[in-house]
Amino acid sequence: MDFFDIYPLSIIGVLSAVLCGGIIGLERQIFGKPAGVRTSALICLGAYLFITMSLTALGPGPGDVTRVLGQVVSGIGFLGAGVIISREEALLGVTSAAVIWVLAAMGALIGFGYYTSAYFLTIVILSILLGVEWIERTYKAVIEQVGSTLEDQKPRSR
Repeated sequence: MDFFDIYPLSIIGVLSAVLCGGIIGLERQIFGKPAGVRTSALICLGAYLFITMSLTALGPGPGDVTRVLGQVVSGIGFLGAGVIISREEALLGVTSAAVIWVLAAMGALIGFGYYTSAYFLTIVILSILLGVEWIERTYKAVIEQVGSTLEDQKPRSR
């Protein structure tokens, strides 16, 4: 038995799941959001494991692989729901829940062998998270600047 033979898994699959999940998790952790590096890597890895095991156990036919995928989607929904908090008429954690959901989908992609798609999606997800964050900060700064300019232009009461 070869030490590096981890059948039915593959080293590239495990490393891809941990890397893709970890990169997304790093962004979340840097910004102090739920589901940091460890959680994100484990979500992606877990989805990879379930899909890979189902493909191996059921063989190459259509079989019940779709059921396993459906259960991954359902199960990860409960995990995502756990990070959503309602506070003072505002929902917090919805983006983190969406990230958890997408991480599971990425793990499933890797489980089905679509490594390049997962790498590409890692870049897309990071672009969304970082790009929208930048747009929101820029928008708030512009609104605050316009608001302070308008306040300066109001006629003063005597």
